Amino acid sequence: MLSTTTTTLLLAAASVVAAQTPVNGSDNFSNPAFKAFTGDPFQKHTLTANGINASFIPYGARLTNLYVCDQNGTYQDVVVGYDNATQYLTDSETNHTYFGTVVGRYANRIMNGTFEIDGQTSHIPNNEHGGLNPLHGGFIGYDQQNWTIASQTGNSITFVFYDQAQQGFPGDLLNVATYTLTDEPAWISRMVSIPLNEATPVMLANHVYWNLGAFVNEEAITVLNDTLYMPYADRIIEVDSVLIPTGQINMTNGTAFDFTHGKQIGSDIFQPLSQGGLNGSSYDNAFILDRPRYAMEDPALEVLRLSSPSTGIQMSLQTNQQGLQIYTCGGQNGTIPVKADQQHMANTTYVERYGCVVIETQDWIDGINQPQWGRDQYQIFTPTTEPALNYAKYTFSTL
Repeated sequence: MLSTTTTTLLLAAASVVAAQTPVNGSDNFSNPAFKAFTGDPFQKHTLTANGINASFIPYGARLTNLYVCDQNGTYQDVVVGYDNATQYLTDSETNHTYFGTVVGRYANRIMNGTFEIDGQTSHIPNNEHGGLNPLHGGFIGYDQQNWTIASQTGNSITFVFYDQAQQGFPGDLLNVATYTLTDEPAWISRMVSIPLNEATPVMLANHVYWNLGAFVNEEAITVLNDTLYMPYADRIIEVDSVLIPTGQINMTNGTAFDFTHGKQIGSDIFQPLSQGGLNGSSYDNAFILDRPRYAMEDPALEVLRLSSPSTGIQMSLQTNQQGLQIYTCGGQNGTIPVKADQQHMANTTYVERYGCVVIETQDWIDGINQPQWGRDQYQIFTPTTEPALNYAKYTFSTL
C-alpha cells in the first residue's frame, strides 16, 4: 500500500498537473481540465545536501549535473550532459542520446512495436533500427515532454507529467517523479505512475550516463578501468542483432557478462561473443536480478556498486526493480564535448567510446511480449492495481 504521505502527494500533484506540450510542438491533448505547460523547460533547478548537489530541468524531468566529492575532497560532476540546457533539445533532434532523462511510458524496446492486453492490440511507433522497433516510448517519449514542477524544497523536487494515451499506449497515465538528495550523501529517485482508466504497460527508468572518473585524467576518459559489481546478476536476457529478446534467458556465470564478483568493465569487453547485445564490443544488455527470496522487492538491497580508480568515487545502487540495463556507451564517437567542469586536461575532451555507462533500473525488457516469463504483475497496471513504482537510491562514498 502507498503511504499516507505518498497518497497526499499524488492527490496534490493531480490537482496541479498540466497537459504539457512537447517542445517540438506536438500536442495530443484536448481535455479542458488541463492547461498548457508554462515556464522555462530548460531552467536548471539545483538541490543541495551535505556532500552532494544536483541540477534538474523540466524537459524530460532530467538530471543535468551531479556533484560529489572525490578522494581529495574536490567536488566532481559525475554525469554526462550539456552546460547549455537548451542543447538537450538539439540532442533530441540529432543524436538523441537520452542524457539524464526519464524514459517511458515503456523503457527499452518492444518487439515489433506491438503488444496485447485483454485481447486489445496496441501499436507503438517504431523509432529505432529503421522502423523495426520502438525505443524508450516511441517517437515522442517522456524524455521530450515538459514536466510540471509540483513541489520544490532545498533538497527535493517533484515533477509531474500527465500522459493522455500518447504514442499509441492505452489509457491515461499520471506520472510523478520525486528526486531527493540526502546527507549520506545520496540521490533518491522515486517515480510513481497511476493508470486512470485502462490497463497499460508501464516501465519508466532514469537514463543517466555516469562517469565516476569525471574525466579527470587520461584513464578516466573511458569507464573501462572502472570496477562494476552486480552480486545478483546471475542471468541475462538473450537478444538478437537489434537487441530484441529472443525469449531465451542465459546464465552469466563464466561469461563476459559475469559481474557477480566484481571486475573492471573493460576486462572482457573485447572478447568475441555469440550473445547478442555485445555488438561491436560494447555492453547493451538486460541483466536479471536474482534477488534472495527474503528480499524479492526490498528497496534497501544493494544490487550494484561502481567505482573509479581515477577519483576514488564509489556509487552504490539500491532499487526495488528486478532488472538492470547496462550500456557502456559504445555509440559515443568523440563528437560531444564534456561539460566545462569536466575539462581537466590541457585539450578539450570529448565523450569517447566507452566514455560513460548507463544503468537503468527496470523490469525485464519486452516482458509484455514474453508470457512465459510471468512478468505481467510487474509491467501491466490498471486503475484497480497498485500504481507502478520505480525506486532507486544512489549512495556515494570514496574508496
